[in-house]
Amino acid sequence: MMVALIFHTSGFATIGGNPDNMCLSCRQNNADLSNEIRRLAEEQHRLMALQNILQEGLQRLGITVSDIPSPNEIQQGSKNQTKATPYVGSAQAIPVVVIACNRVTVARCLDSLLQYRPAGTSFPIIVSQDCGHAETKAVIETYVLANPGVVRLIEQPELGDVQGVSDQSQQGYHKIARHYRWALNQVFKHSETQYEGAIIVEDDLSVSPDFFDYFSATFSLLRNDSSLFCVSAWNDNGLPEFIEESRPELLYRSDFFPGLGWMLTRRLWDELEPSWPSGYWDDWLREPPQRRGRSCVRPEVPRTETFGRVGVSKGQFFDTFLKKIHLNKKYVEFNSLDLSYLREDNYESVFVDRVYGLPTIVYDDIINWSFPSPDSNEFTILYHGSRNQFVGIANAMGLMLDTKAGVPRTAYKGIVSVYYKGKRIHIAPGREWKGY
Repeated sequence: MMVALIFHTSGFATIGGNPDNMCLSCRQNNADLSNEIRRLAEEQHRLMALQNILQEGLQRLGITVSDIPSPNEIQQGSKNQTKATPYVGSAQAIPVVVIACNRVTVARCLDSLLQYRPAGTSFPIIVSQDCGHAETKAVIETYVLANPGVVRLIEQPELGDVQGVSDQSQQGYHKIARHYRWALNQVFKHSETQYEGAIIVEDDLSVSPDFFDYFSATFSLLRNDSSLFCVSAWNDNGLPEFIEESRPELLYRSDFFPGLGWMLTRRLWDELEPSWPSGYWDDWLREPPQRRGRSCVRPEVPRTETFGRVGVSKGQFFDTFLKKIHLNKKYVEFNSLDLSYLREDNYESVFVDRVYGLPTIVYDDIINWSFPSPDSNEFTILYHGSRNQFVGIANAMGLMLDTKAGVPRTAYKGIVSVYYKGKRIHIAPGREWKGY
C-alpha cells in the first residue's frame, strides 16, 4: 500500500519565534496520521493473509477462485436478478440465521438468499460460523463487506470437543447442537433487536424465489396458533414424482419436524433452550415431550434444496432422495392468499374429513394401478395404523420409509399425502387412529 504524504512547510504557527515551539496540535495531527498509516498497513497484511489462506484452501478442495463471486460481481449481479416482490407481511423483522462451519460453498447459499431477499430491513442475514475455518470465514467476509447492514458474521467461540462425548465419531452431532444453541441464544437473548422469530438455514441450502414471501405470510399464523411449533420450507417426499408441481400454493400441516429451512418463534426457543440436548437436536425435537402434539406447516413443492452431500451425516439419503428434491420455481404471492385453512380448528374439516370421505383403494390397486373410480383423481388407501402395512405401501410407491418417534415423514394424524402418477393419494391409518 503506497501512501503519499504532503507536508506544507510554510505558515506554521510559532511561539515566541522559536520553531521548536511548533503548535502541539500539529504534532498531534502528525502522530495521529502515523498511527492511521500503521493501522492501514496492518489491515492490508491481514487481508493478504486471508486471501492466501482462501486460495490455498480452495485449491485443496478443487475449487477455483473464479467460482466465488467478488463483492463487485455480487453487487452487479443483483442489478440483473429478478427480485422478489416487496415485503408486505408483518413489520417485525425476521432474521435469517445461516448455520455455517467449513464449507466455502456457503457462497452458493448466500447468493441464493441475496438474490430473492426483498429490499429493506425485514430479513437481515446473520451468518453464524462454527469450526474456526479460515477459508470459509474469508468467503463470508466478502459478503459482509459487499452487503453492509444486510449480512453480518457472528462466530461461535467454543471450538473444542464437547465434554462427556468419548466417541469421536459422535462429536460432530454434538458440536452442531452446541452451535445451534449458541446461535439461537445470540438471536433471541443477546441481540439488541428483540426478534420474535427467526428462519434457520443451513449453509448447504438454496432457496426458491418466493422463499421470503412464504415465511412472511406464515409468520402470524405461527405466532397465533398454539398448535403449531414451526414452519418449514421442506417436503421430505418432495421429489418430482410425488408432488403436484402445478399447485405450488398448496400447504399442509405435518406432525413430522422437517427442518432444512425452518422458522421458529422466540416463545418456542424460550421453552426449548433450558433442556436443549447435547446432540442430535433434530431427533430430540421430534420426540413427544418437545413436540407436545403440535405440528409444522410444510409446502407441497419445496422452497429449499440441498447441495451438501458431504457433512456429519456422511451423505445419508443424499443420492437416493435429497439431491432429487424439486425446488419450486414459480413465484406464489402467499401474502395475498387466505391461509386460515391451516389453523387447527379449520384443518380438521378442510383436510382430515375430506381424506376419509374419498373413495378408498387397497394395496393391490397401487401395485396394479387399477382404481374403482377411474374418473376420480383423488383416493385414500388405508393401512389401519400398522407400521408394516404403511411401509409396504410406501415402499411400493418409492416414498421414504423411516419414522421418527413413530411419525412417518410428512404425516399429519398418521396421513401421508402425495401426488403419484397424476393422482392424489392419501395413505391414512383410518378414523380409529388413536395416535403415534
